[in-house]
Order: sequence, then C-alpha cells, then structure tokens
Amino acid sequence: MIHASDVVLQIKNKYSSSVINVFAQRERRIWLELVAGDFRQCFERLIKEDGFTILCTITGLDTGVKYEVIYHMSDKDGKVLNVKVSIDRDNPIILTITDLFPAAELSERELMDLLGIKVEGLPEGRRYPLPDDWPQGQYPQRKDWDPNVLDKKIEKSGDKNG
Repeated sequence: MIHASDVVLQIKNKYSSSVINVFAQRERRIWLELVAGDFRQCFERLIKEDGFTILCTITGLDTGVKYEVIYHMSDKDGKVLNVKVSIDRDNPIILTITDLFPAAELSERELMDLLGIKVEGLPEGRRYPLPDDWPQGQYPQRKDWDPNVLDKKIEKSGDKNG
C-alpha cells in the first residue's frame, strides 16, 4: 500500500500547475485544493489514472467570502482524498460529475437547494432536499441567509383575508 505522503508527492508532481494546496492530514487522509478552472480535468484523471474510484459524498460550505465544494473520494485501499474547489460568491457555478458518478445527483441537488450553487449539466429533476414550494432565492445554508424572511413569506401566504 502506498503511503499518504507518497500520494501527496505524486499529486504535487502530476498536477503541479492545478494544485493550490495538498497535504496529508494523517495516514489515509489527504486534502487537495485545485484551481477551479482545472477541476474537471484533474478530477477525471484522479479517477481514471490514480484509482480514486469511490465517491463517498460531496460537501458544500459557505465561508462568508466564497463557497467551497469538497468531493470526498476513496481508493480501494481506503485512502480518502478530499478534493476542494473554491467558487466565487458572485457567480457560483460548478460542473456536474453525474456522468462520472451518477449517485452524485442528490449531493449536487443539495448544493443547488441549500447554497444556491448552480450545477451545470445536472439533469432536470425535482428539488432536493427542500420541498418543491420552497421560495426561490432562499438558501438556508448561506451565512447571510435570514430565516425571518422565510417566516414573513409564510405568514403572508397563510393570510388569505389580507
């Protein structure tokens, strides 16, 4: 089995112009931050050439300055590679990976519903996990989201007499 420190060196050498940061948090836990524009190409190579063929989950974060999407992947030996991409808050768009991992669809729908990140190429479908009648433009996992706005919309729609 290849050690995490060796994987870190391989990634640095192989993807040098696309890597913002890469380190081994501990054995079998590797963090990789990629340049957003190079994400898709590097992601495909990590699967096909480097053996990270298992998608565990996708995490979306709002740092207050930018959005981060973290793809948690694993290889057959149990090494977990966390691939992070930062996305501009003013134009939060990422490319879908459902052609590589069909099961990513629900996680990508969560990014859209909860953070308002547009996932280009994601097939049409129902909202998830929020209900279909959830107000457009309300993203409850954004740091600047005000739940009072939602309360006011619910009260207004519930008041049939005016």
